[in-house]
Amino acid sequence: MISKLHYISQGNTPEEHLKNIHRMCSAGANWIQLRLKNESFGTMLKTAETAKKICDSFQAKLVINDFPEVAKQVGAHGVHLGKEDSCPLEARKALGANKIIGGTANTLEDCQVLLQKKVDYIGLGPFRFTTTKNNLSPVLGVEGYRELLEKLAKNGSLVPVIAIGGITPADIPLLAQCGVHGVAISGWLTSGRQPEKMFQEIFNQF
Repeated sequence: MISKLHYISQGNTPEEHLKNIHRMCSAGANWIQLRLKNESFGTMLKTAETAKKICDSFQAKLVINDFPEVAKQVGAHGVHLGKEDSCPLEARKALGANKIIGGTANTLEDCQVLLQKKVDYIGLGPFRFTTTKNNLSPVLGVEGYRELLEKLAKNGSLVPVIAIGGITPADIPLLAQCGVHGVAISGWLTSGRQPEKMFQEIFNQF
């Protein structure tokens, strides 16, 4: 089951990522994506091991961004792969049939490639400009999502689509009406003073 709300970890250090993951799990998060950039494999592995313990204690799923080998070693629930990362088919071979594999897309062609590679969900974005990601693809906006989702539906796709990229509370109803399965959020939740209230509001929209 793919969650309606994916929290993408944020922080200036691995320790801050872990602190925020614990805070979000305490607030009701059931899906965490550990996204560490520019860190060594050893640091990534060590951080993922601790993140897995935190998520397990709250019965939340842990997905590792970019590192299938880390996901395998720590027993994470799956992996999320960017457009420049490992091939989903190779990740499937490494992780097995029961693990979750998600992929990033920006265009209909990106989505079709991911569908051919049998991903379990598509992270489609960005919705708008966001500072949490370098080399940002063209923003989609509400109309971009609606158009892409309509085309995917005509092709018979049932793979859940998660909206991502600069999403705020006011955007949630519009995105839900577009037909997205859920949303992935980082900065807004991390900086929020009452994440538990935010989680409930989001879950109520889908």
